[in-house]
Amino acid sequence: MPEFTYIARDLSGDKVEGSMSANSEADVISRLSAKSLFPVKVHNSEEAKGGANFELSFGGGVNDYKMAIFYEQLSSLLNNGVPLIRSLTLLRDQSKIKSLREAMDDVIARVEDGEELYKSFARHPKVFSNMAINMSRAGAEGGFLEDALSRVGSFTEQQAELKSRTVGAMIYPAILAVLGTVIVTILIVFFVPKFAEVFDDLRREGQLPAATEWLLWLSDVMRQYGLFILLGMGALFAVVRHQISTESGKLFVDRWKLKLPVVGPILQSLAVARFCRVLGTLMGNGVPILKGLDISREAAGNKMLSIAVAEATENVTSGESLSAPLARSGHFPANVTEMLSVAEESNTLDEVLVSIADGLEKQTMRRLDIAVKMIEPLMLVVMAVVVLFVVVALLTPIMKMGQTVG
Repeated sequence: MPEFTYIARDLSGDKVEGSMSANSEADVISRLSAKSLFPVKVHNSEEAKGGANFELSFGGGVNDYKMAIFYEQLSSLLNNGVPLIRSLTLLRDQSKIKSLREAMDDVIARVEDGEELYKSFARHPKVFSNMAINMSRAGAEGGFLEDALSRVGSFTEQQAELKSRTVGAMIYPAILAVLGTVIVTILIVFFVPKFAEVFDDLRREGQLPAATEWLLWLSDVMRQYGLFILLGMGALFAVVRHQISTESGKLFVDRWKLKLPVVGPILQSLAVARFCRVLGTLMGNGVPILKGLDISREAAGNKMLSIAVAEATENVTSGESLSAPLARSGHFPANVTEMLSVAEESNTLDEVLVSIADGLEKQTMRRLDIAVKMIEPLMLVVMAVVVLFVVVALLTPIMKMGQTVG
């Protein structure tokens, strides 16, 4: 069993150092928490040369994983009887992210002045999510703040894991695309021109194959105007980026994203899963459904779904069902709206929403894995075809010249 060393803080904030044998870092952290110790740093003694395996340091950007740790640790401290201000101060002292430290300084000052925690969080929307703000409010009003923060931490971690898996699945295809583009560009810009003079005689006689003519033309264009082409592409990218940052641009992009073959259904499922998980988590922690719908429609990450949820909110406000307008929108799968309809009748909407999110995420990750497995060989084939085209376009006239000489 490996040996781990650790640095922790007790309930009074004093540093505690030691070591223990455990199966994993998670086991060490669990055992420390059971002793009312706040783990700051844990690492495998046998892998000390490789650096720490776990460290509660908020270095880099305030990403979801680190905010999940923040919420979980705040919940743990409060559960162990540490006063709120002392808990916030301890977490602030451990943070190494400037933006988070500054936000925590303001939060602590305001809480000390008697302001409620959720109101202090709401003053820093770039650090604390709408989910955290509203769950903190519901927890404070219902007397279950520790549990609400723990659920926020779990939700944030789940979403970070889903995002990480999605991005990770696309890394290899992206690398293939970049490498393929670089290789083909090098071939056309630096390799092809060396054959231009060799083919001059065939070109004057009109015997140069069309593929070779086109390749030589493309090579000349890229060599002479390559810089202008790059500048033009950069300007076009800037214009497009500006346009899609507008509300109408976002709506246009989100509408067409859902219509893309293969990718569209995956993006739709992810957006529906996010909506269901956020709404279910909020409702499960006492947030009213209308407020939950207002928050979750923005969390979906797609304007088309957001519009559909906004229309459904109006339906709910008038005392009607949630599932019917979502079904009419066409952006929610039929099985999802059917489950929501049954859940509304049985008054288990919060539990069913989370269950739907779990199922959609599993299904989506399977579909994403299949799509990635299809993309990888497809990109390899495309790269091979392009390189083969270049090679054939260059070898064909050479072979013809050899036959003529023969």
